[in-house]
Amino acid sequence: MSPVRRCSRTACGRPAVATLTYVYADSTAVLGPLATYAEPHCYDLCAEHSERLTAPRGWEVVRLSDASAPTRPSGDDLEALANAVREAARPQERAAEAGGKPGTGRGGDPMEVGRRGHLRVLRSPDN
Repeated sequence: MSPVRRCSRTACGRPAVATLTYVYADSTAVLGPLATYAEPHCYDLCAEHSERLTAPRGWEVVRLSDASAPTRPSGDDLEALANAVREAARPQERAAEAGGKPGTGRGGDPMEVGRRGHLRVLRSPDN
């Protein structure tokens, strides 16, 4: 017997990545991360079958996310990063607006070139 659990769907031999259980009293299908042990009333599903899962009319599907899975950056994260890079390209303008000398950041730190929220742009030590 193979140590890898396989998808419970007929004729599907792909490895299981999620476990499906039913709560009949609530008319709910719960799809979550692969259970630690194979249970008799649970169904293991591969990635394709877990994505395409639908429930009968009147039932609700609850999808539990895997907290250990890596999260992808959101559009807001990428936009904040792009804005910080744009501001870092204009350090002299920021210093003039702040009323300080060029190359001196807030608080008089000579290594700080710019700031956006909690992000700081620091001067390279060799400059």
